[in-house]
Amino acid sequence: MTKTKKILILLGNPDTATYTGVIADTYERSAREAGNEVQRFNIGELQFDPILHKGYKEIQALEQDLVTLQEAWKWADHVVIVYPNWWNTMPAILKGLFDRMWLPGFAFNFDKVTKKLIQRLKGKTARVIIVAGTHSPFSTWWKYGDYTNEIQHGILEFSGIKTKVTAFGPTERVDDVQRAKWCKEVEKLGSKGA
Repeated sequence: MTKTKKILILLGNPDTATYTGVIADTYERSAREAGNEVQRFNIGELQFDPILHKGYKEIQALEQDLVTLQEAWKWADHVVIVYPNWWNTMPAILKGLFDRMWLPGFAFNFDKVTKKLIQRLKGKTARVIIVAGTHSPFSTWWKYGDYTNEIQHGILEFSGIKTKVTAFGPTERVDDVQRAKWCKEVEKLGSKGA
C-alpha cells in the first residue's frame, strides 16, 4: 500500500481558467482521491508584492499570504508547481514569489564557520509541471537551452528538494485527445503523490 503524503500544489499561472489550471485541478483531484492531504494555492489569488525593492540589502517584511505559503511548504512532504512556459522561463509573478519568500532561515542558510550551504528543505520532493503553448519542450530546449534549470537547480534543489520536471506542449497546436492524454499522465502522478 502506498503511503499517503502531505502535498502542496502551487498554480504559478495568475489565470486559473487555462490548461495549466486544468493540469493543477487534475493533479489535485487524483491526489485527494488517493487519500493524500492537499493544500492548494493559486498565485493569482495571493496578495503580495512580487518586487524585491532593495534586493537583499534591507529586510522586506513578508505579507501574510507569503507567511502562510511558507508554513504550507514546511508542512508538505511533496510540492507540485504548475506553470506556463513564458519566454523560456516562469511567469514573472512566480519568480517574484521566490524572490520574496525563498529566504535564509526558511529555504537555506550559509554556515558562517564552515562556509557551507545548509539546505533547510532537505527531505522533501517536488514535481514541476511546465506547460508550453506554441513549442514542444524538446524544440524549446534545442533552440534555447535548459529552461528548467532555474526552478529545478537554482531554486528547489539549492534548498535540498529532490525535484523532477514534466513538460507538456505545444498545447495550442494539439487536439483535445492529446490534452486528455497529458491529463491522464497527471492523474497517475497525482494518485502516486509523485
